[in-house]
Amino acid sequence: MKQYEVKKRFLDKGYQINCRGRLVDMSEPVVMGIVNITPDSFYAESRVQAIDAVLDRVEKIQREGGTIVDVGAYSSRPGADHISEEEEAARLWPVLEAIRKSWPDVLLSLDTFRGAIAEKAVNDYGVDIINDISAGTLDNSMFETIGKLNVPYILMHIQGTPGSMQKDPHYVDVTGEVILYLARKTDRLRELGVSDIILDPGFGFGKTIDHNYQLLHDLEQFRMFEVPILVGVSRKSMIYKFLGGDAHTALNGTSVLNTLALSTGANILRVHDVKEAVECVKLVSKTLK
Repeated sequence: MKQYEVKKRFLDKGYQINCRGRLVDMSEPVVMGIVNITPDSFYAESRVQAIDAVLDRVEKIQREGGTIVDVGAYSSRPGADHISEEEEAARLWPVLEAIRKSWPDVLLSLDTFRGAIAEKAVNDYGVDIINDISAGTLDNSMFETIGKLNVPYILMHIQGTPGSMQKDPHYVDVTGEVILYLARKTDRLRELGVSDIILDPGFGFGKTIDHNYQLLHDLEQFRMFEVPILVGVSRKSMIYKFLGGDAHTALNGTSVLNTLALSTGANILRVHDVKEAVECVKLVSKTLK
């Protein structure tokens, strides 16, 4: 592939999203830092539950150059325990209140598949973005809720549910099927008046290792939607099940895949390790501009 073609792909990604009246520029890719307020996230070092620990984590994300803070209270790793809406709410509300009190203007994303949780989070705690791993399939009210709230919505592909997604996932054409799925969901959201959609191919959510790498290879095809693309491969098993090791040893592999994703279309990197991801963005930007 000619170098100027890669350069053009990197530079032709000048999207903006409207976060409660604030335009967030993505002409250069941005980093989303993960805050897991769960006891069972797949990467143990990312788990924070005490309020002070959460605030330290949010402060670190910002200090290291993260643009968006993504908070989640429901673990979606394969085999994770299901929790009720009441339990999710009990974990979330004190945390969101504390974050907003300390940083009224930080860009907050909420990782939830429940429409009622999303609505209260936006209306009462000023959450800016809803990140739904299920693309509305786990709560039929989610799309209508997002249409009413009209906040940016991360639309992710999943095959199955968190409990079943890794039990023999199958595709005839993984990239084509994921694109078709996202296209149908995008059309429905547009019908409901949703203006800002971010697409996530859903690495690790109902995919084998080969499926994940095929999607990463084909990432440029997702640019046909002309919306921002989020890539979340941070410390996932697609890295360490291929190279060996575990989530704790997968930082180098994460940086390699993030670099590849940036060169083929990613606008947002969702990560545990913000500093390293920001450095990826800076180095790829310096190389290709």
